[in-house]
Amino acid sequence: MSSEEAIRSVTDFAPSAGATDETAALLHLLVTIPALNESKTLGEVISGIPRDIPGIGRLDVVVVDDGSHDETRKVAAEAGAHVIRHPRTRGVGAAFHTGLAHGIRCGADLIVSIDADGQFDPSDIPALIEPVVSGEADFASASRFIDPDLMPDMPTLKRWGNRMMSRLISGLAGQRFYDVSCGMRCYARNAALQLHLLGRFTYTQEAFLNLAFKQLRIVEVPIRVRGEREFGESRVANNLWRYGWQTVQIVFRSYRDYHPLRFFGGLALALALPAALLGIFVLVHYFQTGQFTPHKWAAFASGVLGAMAMLMGTMGIIGDMLNRHRVYLEELLYRQREEAREPDETD
Repeated sequence: MSSEEAIRSVTDFAPSAGATDETAALLHLLVTIPALNESKTLGEVISGIPRDIPGIGRLDVVVVDDGSHDETRKVAAEAGAHVIRHPRTRGVGAAFHTGLAHGIRCGADLIVSIDADGQFDPSDIPALIEPVVSGEADFASASRFIDPDLMPDMPTLKRWGNRMMSRLISGLAGQRFYDVSCGMRCYARNAALQLHLLGRFTYTQEAFLNLAFKQLRIVEVPIRVRGEREFGESRVANNLWRYGWQTVQIVFRSYRDYHPLRFFGGLALALALPAALLGIFVLVHYFQTGQFTPHKWAAFASGVLGAMAMLMGTMGIIGDMLNRHRVYLEELLYRQREEAREPDETD
């Protein structure tokens, strides 16, 4: 999909079905809340969502209960939210997928995701969605670190991990980001339709890469966030080493799939350089002494590394061809998602 095709303005979206003449120019906002055993804070989060937001004509709240064992479902329903329940716990990424798919089907123009643990203030939603409503961005993410005055209190190791991950994603995406792990975000419909995520453990970093690779407009909105949960512990970041390992795998696969020639070409170059140096060393020794001994190992290593470099280069070429097919498939999926719109589903 070309960048020209990828950038579709939020202002091009038709209003939601059932809109009156007075609200025809306004947008349909769906707030999705993935939740696992969050009955203590979920009700407060839902009740704190502003119902009168500039530019919004219709607002719906959907809670994705990811197999909770407490009264999360009951609390959500009593607070007026529509509840989608997973029969078993599938992970934050899977819960986000469910909410995103629901938002696309019900015809939402904007989809906001916010955690159920109470760390985010739902009254900040108007500020979060403003760049998307105004047409300045396709994707807006709350940022805990872009404004030093709003930086939350959190463990040093966790802060360092967030900083390193943001630098990694920034380097891969070619755009400076300060917080790629925040769970409060707003997606314009065009961004949601083009979001193709495979990670089930988490989705935050992969979403940045996915949308940046498609040249959609991304902004970070400085928002004050509570540094630590009031109740329980994060099911994603409760073990930082596990979180880091799982996240690196997701980022690795995403970059590999979207830039295979660059990825495998880099590996090929990294292997070809020592292969060439060892080969030159062996040849110089041979011309000086007339024999390969005692450096036959260098000749063998040069051959092995050279063969591996050629293999990586070939994989990069094949991956690049497959990547072209992925672009076509994603365009077909975009159109299929848009045609599957069911505006009255949440009524």
